[in-house]
Amino acid sequence: MLTLQQQDVRLGAKATDKQDAIRQVAASLTEAGLVAAGYVDGMLRREAQTATYLGSGIAIPHGTTDTRDQVRQTGVKVLHFADGVEWAEGQKAYVVIGIAAKSDEHLGILRQLTRVLSDDSVAEQLRAASSVETLTALLNGEQQSQPLLLDASTLLDAFPARDLLTLQAAAAGLLANAGAIGAAAVHSVVTTDPLYAGQGLWLARVAEDVSRTAVALVRCAAPFDIAGQAVQGMVLIAACDSQHQPVLSALIEALAGQRIEALWRAELAAIPALLGAAPQIVAPAGHEATFTIINPHGLHARPSAMLVKTVKEFESQIWVANLDGDAKPVNAKSLMKLVSLGVRQGHRLHFTADGSDAPLALEKIGQAIADGLGEGAGE
Repeated sequence: MLTLQQQDVRLGAKATDKQDAIRQVAASLTEAGLVAAGYVDGMLRREAQTATYLGSGIAIPHGTTDTRDQVRQTGVKVLHFADGVEWAEGQKAYVVIGIAAKSDEHLGILRQLTRVLSDDSVAEQLRAASSVETLTALLNGEQQSQPLLLDASTLLDAFPARDLLTLQAAAAGLLANAGAIGAAAVHSVVTTDPLYAGQGLWLARVAEDVSRTAVALVRCAAPFDIAGQAVQGMVLIAACDSQHQPVLSALIEALAGQRIEALWRAELAAIPALLGAAPQIVAPAGHEATFTIINPHGLHARPSAMLVKTVKEFESQIWVANLDGDAKPVNAKSLMKLVSLGVRQGHRLHFTADGSDAPLALEKIGQAIADGLGEGAGE
């Protein structure tokens, strides 16, 4: 597995345009002895064929297959552009990762990078990184945020509270015991007035001394009133990234639809799903088809971009799973998600499409794959 070293990363880069940025990262590859001087020509040609912007402020320029003889050793170099570089209309890259790969090794590199970068909070941290140490750790996955914590350890039922402070302390205690917050966060929770959301629900939030985004729910053994406002339970949100947003959205929808009562009646085991936390990705029911990738070098950036372009022509919701990988479906309209599948020649991609144009979408996708996704034999 690729592991970046701090000497592979440079901050403070500036470029007039993306061609300048590509030349700079190519120079870094050349100076490190990873590629010959002519490799930059392949990187520029690749970019002219298909933009290598992945999304989330990251671009991954690399050479064409016919310049692989210019690669002396597989590796990457990373330049950080604090001011960003216009990669295409509406697309600005802050992190440019130059890739040199002697064979299909680049698929493994892309897969690792896209899995790291698929975390939205990591992408924002990459953009704002102010030290080589931080940027290196982020790209190596060392600082990937842990998933939202909302499970049996953060839920408490039938708690005999008769005042809000007791509820606040109980909720904070749950998250502290789970290792999500520290003593300063507990103090902040119990010394800050919670918000009455309505329908018996009280909300508390904390952002300081939070090591992991987490949500606690404490339900009262018996409802009571505080100054004429009902108290049936409290939700405490401790946030150090944006993973709590689906929970807030679920609560807002439930409040607007007068459905908070379901939060008080549901079994504790059903609460995470009720609040929209960590939903399991399941492809929608619909039309299905499986196609085999014939591209000699698998789905690297160019054919992946061509496939995503084809998929985006249709209104249907379309998911794809690599049956020769982990077989988990991802959004086929996301270049980053598609590249993260690590698809090689001979791998079978299973598509599921749901919508009015689903049959036509699968037909066109199959034809595009059969035609090589913009690549001729040996490209």
